[in-house]
Amino acid sequence: MSDNPSFVLKGILDVEIQQKPVPEINPNEVLVQVKKTGICGSDVHFLVHGRIGDFVVEKPMVLGHEAAGVVSKVGSSVTNVKVGDRVAMEPGATCRTCEACKEGRYQLCPNVIFAATPPTDGTLARYYRLPSDLAYPLPPNLSLEDGAMMEPLSVAVHAVSKLGALRSNQSVAVFGCGPVGLLCMAVAKALGASRVIAVDIVPSRLEFAKAYAATDVFLPPPMDKDESRVAFSMRNAQAMTEKLGLAERGPRAVDLVVDASGAEVSIQTGIRVVKSGGTFVQVGMGSPNVNIDMFAVICKELVLKGSFRYGPGDYPLAIALAASGRVDVKPLVSHRFPFTQAREAFETTRSGKSPDGKGVIKAIISGPDVDVNEA
Repeated sequence: MSDNPSFVLKGILDVEIQQKPVPEINPNEVLVQVKKTGICGSDVHFLVHGRIGDFVVEKPMVLGHEAAGVVSKVGSSVTNVKVGDRVAMEPGATCRTCEACKEGRYQLCPNVIFAATPPTDGTLARYYRLPSDLAYPLPPNLSLEDGAMMEPLSVAVHAVSKLGALRSNQSVAVFGCGPVGLLCMAVAKALGASRVIAVDIVPSRLEFAKAYAATDVFLPPPMDKDESRVAFSMRNAQAMTEKLGLAERGPRAVDLVVDASGAEVSIQTGIRVVKSGGTFVQVGMGSPNVNIDMFAVICKELVLKGSFRYGPGDYPLAIALAASGRVDVKPLVSHRFPFTQAREAFETTRSGKSPDGKGVIKAIISGPDVDVNEA
């Protein structure tokens, strides 16, 4: 097809489907016909606020970056994939020459071209181009919808496996039961965690987490009137410790805490419940400025790490975990929309539930002229 309908963010809460030129590819690139794209919280944030931190939408931009599709065209130097291959699409092309890239931490490349991060267009279009080594062939038992889910699964792999360095028989607590938090739990379970604790303020999300991957759940108590966040987090940590029988050391201790919520009280609580000498990984984005108990960080010699997207090996491990059945991403897809209803898909994700009252975990938008039921 020669046309390229694209879902474009023109301004805050201002989107429309526009025709864009079909991208031209270089010798080392492929052109992918996008079949499935998942909606990420960052997409919604750009829609509602027009920016995330220093990334500001200053001109119209195509949204979407969690994607999979079918290779439509290959460059003259491409040997790893061929036309017709079904692929998961890693959406960040790095420079490969900077210090970060050469160190094997390409997620920190200052020159990365990342889909749907200003000013780069995203994947909610018929076609998207990317370097061929970022197009990962999907095993036969994974659908294109599964392929789109490899992006958030790679985020979880990076946080839990690479940065958290979780080992078999260790325990983990995950704050936030959104898609990334749930996938962090699934990765931890797949890696042999002895205990996977889910924490959220929404009971229905905890119910889903328990059925999906968590061994234990914790619903924080309500905050008292005029109670400070610091005071609440101290009380919350104590309640969590008592209810779940946690300890600061030994087999009842929490080896790794992953915050996938971005909420200040979650961060504060997580630092208090992680074991002495433990690791805390921040993957959720919330307020850029939070108060933390530095005394606890110092006296427990905690390792605090920020987790940004994914790096070398994360996509292949994500695909391997899904293909082997050790992580099942299918239950997380709660809503599906055709391309012509992309606006409704974003509105549903933003509201947290569809008009029928069903809660949103992950919404998938099919590509132009692609059936929502196409595998």
